[in-house]
Amino acid sequence: MKTVLGLDRISEFSESLKNLNIGLITNYSGVDSELNENIDIFLNENLKIKKIFAPEHGIFGIADGEAFEDSMHPFYNIPVISLYGEKRKPSKEDLDDIDILIFDIQDVGLRYYTYLYTLAYSLISASENNIKLIVLDRPNPLGEEVILGNRIPKEFSSFVGDYELPIRYGLSIGEFGKYFIKYKNVDVDYEVIEMKNYKTDTYFEDTGLFWNVPSPAIPSFDANICYSGGCFFEATNISEGRGTPKPFQYYGAPWINMEKLYKKLTKENIIDFSFRKRAFMPFYSKYTNQVCFGIEFIPNHKKADFIPVSLKLLKNIYDIHQDKFKFIKYADVERLDYLVGDSDVIKFLKNKINLEELLYNWNIQAGNFREYVSEIRIYK
Repeated sequence: MKTVLGLDRISEFSESLKNLNIGLITNYSGVDSELNENIDIFLNENLKIKKIFAPEHGIFGIADGEAFEDSMHPFYNIPVISLYGEKRKPSKEDLDDIDILIFDIQDVGLRYYTYLYTLAYSLISASENNIKLIVLDRPNPLGEEVILGNRIPKEFSSFVGDYELPIRYGLSIGEFGKYFIKYKNVDVDYEVIEMKNYKTDTYFEDTGLFWNVPSPAIPSFDANICYSGGCFFEATNISEGRGTPKPFQYYGAPWINMEKLYKKLTKENIIDFSFRKRAFMPFYSKYTNQVCFGIEFIPNHKKADFIPVSLKLLKNIYDIHQDKFKFIKYADVERLDYLVGDSDVIKFLKNKINLEELLYNWNIQAGNFREYVSEIRIYK
């Protein structure tokens, strides 16, 4: 059966929301299962949206990492407050005329996605200003049965990784809110309007829903799968395919020896993915309008795990091109440690630790997280 979104159920709760000034935290992903926009739905229910709060990428899809200012919605004449500019959470002044906050944004199920932190920071603001926050729940595209990767330590906390989350944390956005409240011991009035026809073993392709593009660089479910490890490349001078038809599925640079890299990868034990040599030309981001030589990856099934594949790819490129390979700052990413959350990855690249040992340690941490969140799960 088709998954019923939290937004699909808003009419069940609309009576209690009438006569309240609503602060709606949303963006272009705020559509119901029939692709109707949440703002239209709210207005048709006679609900009053006083302000719209927008995360990274704004309400229409600004490029990653680009700050933006407050504005006025061009169609609804509602103030749009930026939560990705001078501030990352609603201020007291922003909330002076707000009675309730409602969060409705599609997440991707990965630690480095900033929408998580927009919700976390908004929960802090709600707590500080005695305002209730409701999440209209949405699916974790990667499902909830698999939890993978290390828990990021506090010393690497940033807007792309915090709260000791593993890389794939296996929670819906509503469940993440419950985790954050438990982890930080936040005193806040919090409610999740739950999905129906959704379980922990539901992946996006099982929901019966149209793919809801969460940000410009995640145009497909395959891109979402590959983003799970492909995000590491943001901290390097290797293109992760931004500005191409397949972001996070293409990896390369103008200086990569594509033939040599491909031959080395065929000797690796790469499972769950098909791959090929791929030359490509990004039209924005790294190496704009330059031919890059590299590899394209295609997930073979919905449960494919790209984390070990991305580490093998990273290691092989490093081995072949140590003279040209560089670590860089990108958007909110200060350095690789802040994305990976483990300084041992540098040791892995330099042959001071092997991949099996690295992943073994990560699996222990993922198991600890799974146990920690067992009591706050909504879906079984």
